[in-house]
Amino acid sequence: MELILAVDLADGLVVHGKSGDRASYRPLTWGIAPSAEPEAYVSALAPRYLYIADLDSLQGRTPQDDLVRRCAARVERCYLDRGCRSPAECTAVVGVTPVVGTETAARAIEDLAAYEAGYLSIDVQRGRVLPWGIRPAEMLARASALSFEGCIILNIGAVGTERGLVQEDLEEMRACYPGRLLYGGGVAGIDDIHLLDDAGFDGVIVATAVHHGTIPIEWIRRGYPC
Repeated sequence: MELILAVDLADGLVVHGKSGDRASYRPLTWGIAPSAEPEAYVSALAPRYLYIADLDSLQGRTPQDDLVRRCAARVERCYLDRGCRSPAECTAVVGVTPVVGTETAARAIEDLAAYEAGYLSIDVQRGRVLPWGIRPAEMLARASALSFEGCIILNIGAVGTERGLVQEDLEEMRACYPGRLLYGGGVAGIDDIHLLDDAGFDGVIVATAVHHGTIPIEWIRRGYPC
């Protein structure tokens, strides 16, 4: 199972996200972060795998593509959510794995069929998929017929909270989708990593727990749990 370090970029800095309240995000200068300057941050933490959310682009501002490229060059694989609103936007940054978020990618679920690559991020707030209000398990079942390389369950409301995971929910979601499946949001520590592994997930996206020391930085550098 991949362990992937999440990096939220806003105004050229690494910021700490919590509960999806983007207006409250502040530069990440605590924990084991030596600097909120993205390249210095990525170099110091030295993850094997990286997940970048370009919050500027997600909110309709100028994408930080050059900065993303420089950060992506420092890792083995970089997943990038830049708020794609069309398939053409997903190819703007070469050398990354594009992430297509339900929050921005399509007006109707059926429109997701136009995307032929990358990972589908099933963006969840208060237990429902944005913007359509269906359950994550239902969205995963529908995603099985689409052409994505895999899916990400991104619990936006739980990001940065370390609230922990529920085994039954994980098992239900895993049963609904046969392809590669990653999870992000609310992961509290090693016990949650084991829950995801036992449930059959292929990867987990983490950040806050790494800075609090409940997930060893060595695991992030290795790219998988011990």
